[in-house]
Amino acid sequence: MGTVNVINVAAKHKPAWYQRLYSYSIANGLWITLKHFIKAAFLKGAVTLEFPEKKRKFSPRFRGMHTMKRDEIGRERCTSCFCCMWICPADAIKIEAGHVTPEIQHLHPEDKFAKKFEIDLLRCIFCGMCEEACPKGAIYLDGPAEMAADNREDLILTKERMMQKVGGPILGERL
Repeated sequence: MGTVNVINVAAKHKPAWYQRLYSYSIANGLWITLKHFIKAAFLKGAVTLEFPEKKRKFSPRFRGMHTMKRDEIGRERCTSCFCCMWICPADAIKIEAGHVTPEIQHLHPEDKFAKKFEIDLLRCIFCGMCEEACPKGAIYLDGPAEMAADNREDLILTKERMMQKVGGPILGERL
C-alpha cells in the first residue's frame, strides 16, 4: 500500500494573535458599517436602489423566470418530449402532450405539442437543468426577476404565461 500525504489545513492557515481577539472582529464589523454610512450619508453613493423606478442590472448568467420560445416562423418549439420534466430534480414541471391535428398544423413543427405545460415555482430550485435538457431550445430561464405573488396560484407558471409572442433564433450557450 502507498502512503497518503495528509495536509492539516487548520494548522496551515493559523490566524495571527490579534485576529483571535473578540474585539478585533467587532472593530472590523464596525469599520465596514462606518464606511457604508459615510458613503451613503455624505458622498451620495447610496447602497440601495429605489426599486420601482430603478431596476438592477443582472449578470448574463442570471436565471430569472422561465420563458418558452417560438421559432423564426412563430411556431411553438416545445414538442413535449418530456426531457425537462424527467430531468427536473425538484419535480416542478408537469407536461400533458397532445397530438397535432390538421387545423393547428401551422402552429406546431412536429406531430406532438404540449397541451398543458406547468412549472410550480414553489418547488422550482432554478437550477437550469430543464434549459440544458431541452433538445429544441424551447425553455430558457431568462425572464423577469420579479417573482412576488399574493397567492399560490400565481406562482404556477402556465404555458400561456411563459410563451413569447414573437419568434427568434435559438439562443447560444450560457456564459
